[in-house]
Amino acid sequence: MAQQQHGPRLTVGEKARVAVLVARMTKRCAVSEDIDRSDLERKVDRIIDGARRREERTAKTRK
Repeated sequence: MAQQQHGPRLTVGEKARVAVLVARMTKRCAVSEDIDRSDLERKVDRIIDGARRREERTAKTRK
């Protein structure tokens, strides 16, 4: 069985921003499956990357 890879812990603000973007993606898909949503996916990826960098900085300062 493959081990599930977890992302970084998100702050409340980051979770809210991701939720809004996912809702916008859902609305776009409800209109048509052919609509491009890659711009919203990139924004979500940037939020997650920022959270990952924040965790790395925090881990370095705690050592």
